[in-house]
Amino acid sequence: MTYLLICSVALLASGLTFLSGFGLGTLLLPAFAVFFPVESAVALTAVVHFLNGVFKLVLVWRNIDWRIVARFGLLAIVGAFLGAFLLLGLADAGALFGYSLFGRSIDIVPAKLMVGVLLLFFSCAELLPAFREVSFPPRYLPLGGLLSGFFGGLAGMQGALRSAFLVKSGLSKESYVATGSAIAFLIDVSRLSVYARLIFERHAEFDYALLSAAVLAAFLGATLGNQYLKKITMGAIQAIVAGFLFLVALGLISGVL
Repeated sequence: MTYLLICSVALLASGLTFLSGFGLGTLLLPAFAVFFPVESAVALTAVVHFLNGVFKLVLVWRNIDWRIVARFGLLAIVGAFLGAFLLLGLADAGALFGYSLFGRSIDIVPAKLMVGVLLLFFSCAELLPAFREVSFPPRYLPLGGLLSGFFGGLAGMQGALRSAFLVKSGLSKESYVATGSAIAFLIDVSRLSVYARLIFERHAEFDYALLSAAVLAAFLGATLGNQYLKKITMGAIQAIVAGFLFLVALGLISGVL
């Protein structure tokens, strides 16, 4: 069941990320969070996201707009470091409070609470058509890089913000996808350098066969997305995904997950 859920999410999300405002990390993180501590789930998601990003760059690198990468990506690196360090600090913090539910003792820990709140925000945003229409003029690209990097480092959620800032940058569809992939790569490299300590400390807890399967599923999804998903309507899929994120967010905030 674990393999089926995580690999299916990796396949679907990797394909959809070529078109949608949400990305692989936004969808894969909740799937990992069901089975692993949330800070470990963020690190595992980052590994899959990074390797899939490298694969995507191989497919689309010719269309990268390096001027946009420079304006957006440099501050995204700074933001990713800040967010990742904050996540590690939250992971080391003790429980805020606890309660009992059906005879089960549940602790509310800062990392789960923070990621849950962010998931809740992004899931609600996906359900609101007005939010999906939000975009920012090109002069705000550096700010967008900082914010996208920060939330990418903190919770692996960078796609929606990155899209809002890039959508009016004058890029073609092909260049939009390629440039976004290059920026995501920079954020992933930055946050993984910070997550390295967490990965090293908890490597015995990780299921490397599952991680490998998720990476391969994401590769397949990226290939299919690049070739076949350009005609798919995203509205209904976004609503389903938002509902899933909403439920997982409530589970993390309440400590049930």
